[in-house]
Amino acid sequence: MPIKSSELILNPDGSIYHLNLRPDHIANTVITVGDQDRIDHVTQHFDEIEFKIQKREFHTQTGTYKGHRITVISTGIGTDNIDIVLNELDALVNIDFKKRELKSSLTCLNIIRIGTSGSIQSDVPVDSFLISELAVGFDSLLHFYDSESIQLKDISKALIKHTNWAEFKSIPYVVSCNSELKEKFDSSQTLKGFTATNVGFYGPQGRVLRLSVQDNQLNDKLASFDFKGSKITNLEMETAGIYGLSQLLGHKAISMNAIIANRATGEFSSYPQKVVSELIKYTLDKIVE
Repeated sequence: MPIKSSELILNPDGSIYHLNLRPDHIANTVITVGDQDRIDHVTQHFDEIEFKIQKREFHTQTGTYKGHRITVISTGIGTDNIDIVLNELDALVNIDFKKRELKSSLTCLNIIRIGTSGSIQSDVPVDSFLISELAVGFDSLLHFYDSESIQLKDISKALIKHTNWAEFKSIPYVVSCNSELKEKFDSSQTLKGFTATNVGFYGPQGRVLRLSVQDNQLNDKLASFDFKGSKITNLEMETAGIYGLSQLLGHKAISMNAIIANRATGEFSSYPQKVVSELIKYTLDKIVE
């Protein structure tokens, strides 16, 4: 049965609703960044750029780097935007837009997040690169999908107990990265960690300006959590959503973090753009390695 127009929304030119992309516009390797201005910082390294478009915060460019076709797309901030980007990227490769039906042969995308993050462990230094082996989502995105099979429930239960998690908050969900991509992008230049994906930048990450927070010890509780040697290392706002939806949709995902702040020591990078630029080049070279 064809997918209804209200569910798969297409623009008059045949492009997907939010991203404004058609199937031929994207490569099977997709880099996601939060900041739309970071797109040019990635594609400046490309041999050529074949396509550019922007709609709202979703800026997309597709081109080649050392002969490898790559799409770079900005997601904006937060897992609400990740829900849009991941579902629409999947639709572009796995739904026949003319018939409005799922394709008989499905395509697996490689989705690589390049983003900034703050560590909560003193031994995860500013200006380092960190690969998210695991991610815990404090948003509720994955609970809207049939996702029980991919959640690491033993870890989330232990975290809920350790933090005395408030029952009126969303239940944390824990998901893992793709093991093949982890092996590909790992090196002596990277650390591996357990990333917390927050629902905001201020209160949800324990920052206090004028508003008090519900649990002013939460960051300390997260930092002291240890599940069989896995400690929560850093905070950001997209990784868990990317990992969860990628697994459910049959794609491979990895999150590469430029650590620009250390909440445990109070440090902030003196040259945040430099470490992000270095991570971009590192990631591009690993893609084509």
